[in-house]
Amino acid sequence: MNIIDLRQTTVRQLEPLLLEEASHWRDELHWDYRSALDLIKRFLDAHALSGCVAVENNLAVGYSFYVLEDYKGLIGGLYVSSSQNQEAIGRRLLEEMLYSMRALPQMHRIEAQLMPFGGPVDAALRDQGFRLHTRQFMLLDLLKHHESVPTTNSGLRLDRWHDRYFEPCAKLIYLSYANHIDGDINDQYRSRHGALKFLKNIILLPGCGQFQPNASFVLRHPGSDDLVGAVLTSEVSAGVGHTTQICVQPGFQGHGLGRVLMLTAAEALRAQHFKELSLTVTADNHTAVHLYERLGFATIRSFTAGVWPR
Repeated sequence: MNIIDLRQTTVRQLEPLLLEEASHWRDELHWDYRSALDLIKRFLDAHALSGCVAVENNLAVGYSFYVLEDYKGLIGGLYVSSSQNQEAIGRRLLEEMLYSMRALPQMHRIEAQLMPFGGPVDAALRDQGFRLHTRQFMLLDLLKHHESVPTTNSGLRLDRWHDRYFEPCAKLIYLSYANHIDGDINDQYRSRHGALKFLKNIILLPGCGQFQPNASFVLRHPGSDDLVGAVLTSEVSAGVGHTTQICVQPGFQGHGLGRVLMLTAAEALRAQHFKELSLTVTADNHTAVHLYERLGFATIRSFTAGVWPR
């Protein structure tokens, strides 16, 4: 088996792997991964995507890629065909890719959130010095679980998303994730600038599906655009929504506002004839996990988030 630079391969060579990976997203997570793959293909065509390909008998059997963001590297994907020794090949791909990433002088942090479709990665990441966190992919049957939205009696206004909330929502995310475990996993949460970049990624780019403003809501004080809470929703396949962000400002947590936001988004999706709603949550965030379970969400997959600090 040989490991070659991703920029030396073509979309045609990787097409069988990409289709196999997309089938896992569709069958196991009810997620149409084609828009994300189209973006990957465009970068491959331009030979502008960094990463590695595992080649056996002139066939691509696994691939991985990463993107750079200032001082940070993001492992965007790793997939090994199920017909191969996934753990061994995945380890080789990670080792080669991380060797290249760490050689960059500005690299001070590497983040990874990898679905286990390409095989187990925990041991390989841990051996490379990553701190690991378990995350859960949860799914709600919107037709089976139908709960009325409670009133908050808080004096807050509940509004649908508007683009004027970009800056206030970035501030809300920054405040909500201060000293939070998710701020360790994704350091964009640690600053207003990073949170704004995160918001633009989930709202304007296709990686997290097609943003649904009619199923995205904010809680705010009357007469002010300062936000107390927000829930943002995307469509990831026909009839399936995904909660890309849910947060409530410290000081207002523990009063049922997160529940109100989630139920409001779910009701809006039902009105648009959606059948399912998914989300991801860090397993150690017990309060959030218990809320989603009470709402009827069930964990259908667990996956690993890893962080490497220099």
